[in-house]
Amino acid sequence: METKEIGELEVSAVGLGCNNFGMMIDQAGTQAVVDAALEAGITYFDTAESYGGGESEVMLGKALGSRRDEMVIATKWGHTKSLAAGERGGDPALVREHLEASLTKLGTDHVDHYQLHRPDPDTPPEETLGVLAELRAEGKVREIGCTAFSAAQLEEHHAAAEAAGVPPWASVQNHYSLLTRDPETDGVFDACERLGTAFVPFFPLESGLLTGKYRAGEDRPDDARLARWGERSADFIDDDRLAVVERLIAWCEERDHTLLDLAISWHTSHPLVASVISGATRPDQVRANVAASTWSLTAEDRAEVDRVVAGASA
Repeated sequence: METKEIGELEVSAVGLGCNNFGMMIDQAGTQAVVDAALEAGITYFDTAESYGGGESEVMLGKALGSRRDEMVIATKWGHTKSLAAGERGGDPALVREHLEASLTKLGTDHVDHYQLHRPDPDTPPEETLGVLAELRAEGKVREIGCTAFSAAQLEEHHAAAEAAGVPPWASVQNHYSLLTRDPETDGVFDACERLGTAFVPFFPLESGLLTGKYRAGEDRPDDARLARWGERSADFIDDDRLAVVERLIAWCEERDHTLLDLAISWHTSHPLVASVISGATRPDQVRANVAASTWSLTAEDRAEVDRVVAGASA
């Protein structure tokens, strides 16, 4: 497995998103998925205090057991939906409180990669970054990251870190895939390159749309994970996107590859992307994600894919 860097951390280019733990699969299912990930060379496991109704961290900790030191555990705190009225995700006291809760659930004494799950516009960034620097000095956190930050917020927080003499965010985790290209145009990738910030995409497979299981003109599978999003499923799948998927599948088949191969390798071949944190509910999905990462896309390949997505001739 190829490895990349998030700040001082060395992480597997393909990671495991743990949002299904406690929501789509139970402890036995979690154990099977984690075991498969470890066997396939995955070392980066991404969870959050809010995943699985709060159970994902517990299940991940139990599944890792004595192998914890072989892993890079990433978790998140401070999503707006998980905060009580009046709470601020970046409040230093809350950061400490939520970290201790996560350490207990994970059954560990430190988190390798601790990430602010949503921006907190009401807390000065130097306060949040300051307490995180203290936690790093205490050995409870190794590296830090943020999620859903704009380019302007990345720049603001980086400047605040420099002024305060504390480490900046080592990573940002935003939505990015073959079908969602916002970081390419909203300045986030440009900011990451300027600031030396690693990028971690979420929804890299568009909640299963880019696995090839959804086809134009066909009924959706009964176990479709998109069903859990209800009305929000329209954010991931519609006729226009299915048309793009069909064009991409044809392009991949001409090269003896699958759409999943392309969806994963699109990220692993990107110099700014540190790890692709695809979720899984079965061991075979984990193995397929890792196998997909072995396709090394060239600059010419990526340019052709751009044309296919746009509907132009490759």
